[in-house]
Amino acid sequence: MTDTNDLDKTLAERGSRYGTFTGHAYIAQELKDFFRVQPRWLNLEDDQKESLEMIAHKIARILNGDPHYADSWVDIAGYAKLVGDRLLTGVEV
Repeated sequence: MTDTNDLDKTLAERGSRYGTFTGHAYIAQELKDFFRVQPRWLNLEDDQKESLEMIAHKIARILNGDPHYADSWVDIAGYAKLVGDRLLTGVEV
């Protein structure tokens, strides 16, 4: 079981990297809300929706926190690649 002190330490580290959770949540939800009202949103497959939502999550972290943290940018590319690879190969990951 995680010790409360360990959890507090982890949350503090994440906060210093990604900014406040409430700030991140606001940006992420605004982006996702924008996605969901687009006419073609319902035409997307589940992996496409999830990829876009995870990309929105990463964008929110970048905008709310440290824009120089390379992992956030790499993660965006990774989520896009998962869908791109499936569309190109027909193989689900």
